[in-house]
Amino acid sequence: MREIVLGDVTLTRITEYFGSVGMSPDVFFPESPEGAWRKHEHWLAPDFLDPAANVCVSAIQTWLLRSEGKTILVDTGVGNHKERPYAPVWSHLTTDFLGTLAKSGVRPEDVDLVINTHLHVDHVGWNTYLDDRTWVPTFPNATYLMARRDFDFWNPAGGHESILGRGNQNVFEDSVAPVHEAGRTLLWEDSYRIDANLRLDLAPGHTPGSSVVTLESGTDRALFVGDLLHTPLQFVEPDTNSCACEDPAQSRATRRRLLGWAADTNALVLPAHLGGHGGAEVVREDDRFAIKEWAPFARL
Repeated sequence: MREIVLGDVTLTRITEYFGSVGMSPDVFFPESPEGAWRKHEHWLAPDFLDPAANVCVSAIQTWLLRSEGKTILVDTGVGNHKERPYAPVWSHLTTDFLGTLAKSGVRPEDVDLVINTHLHVDHVGWNTYLDDRTWVPTFPNATYLMARRDFDFWNPAGGHESILGRGNQNVFEDSVAPVHEAGRTLLWEDSYRIDANLRLDLAPGHTPGSSVVTLESGTDRALFVGDLLHTPLQFVEPDTNSCACEDPAQSRATRRRLLGWAADTNALVLPAHLGGHGGAEVVREDDRFAIKEWAPFARL
């Protein structure tokens, strides 16, 4: 099953990539507690960890939402033909992402809103496509919602330094600036109400403008949390950051706050990169969290 219904919102999982991202757990998550990956290996493998190769396993996926007559995409993955000299695993891909989207009944011109939870290389790639030699908006009728904090931080004109070094090189130029120059962006501040079911809020730490989409419809609740978590180990070890968090202390505080809300409201937590079932409901367990139930999507 790739589609579920939450209240009045239909949610479809659109996968661009699933497999190794070429990093071992100690590199990807340098703050992991000693022995944590070994302790939890029995349930992290094979969906989130390849123990034989000692690499983390991740998905690149877009959440397709249909709400109040609108077609909405949450994050747009890596994209095709992008030059990524410092992120070679994502360089010059040629995936059938748009074909996968079409199988769910969505053409590029059907999309009303694109939400970028933050502006990293693997969240904005399909914002644009290469038309001859020019990067143009993939979704010509969509408004692209971007947090102003992230837009300003990643704009090369601002001169900001990132923990990624050059890891996000070219991303603003080929996947953000073209849609802004085409007049398709809406740069929002602290929060943004999408409709009666969906709201965008800042959730800083991973990047200055990282955000989450909160779904509240009928009795159903869900959080689309972007890179608040990259691995379900962060449910049970919530103080563990990835190597890509700009503000580690703020990232930990934001993760704990939002996981606490999810546990208290029985919300489905849907990160951008979980393979397996794609997300989970959580419960509090002392000062950590535990997985109550996996999301009702088929395993990748």
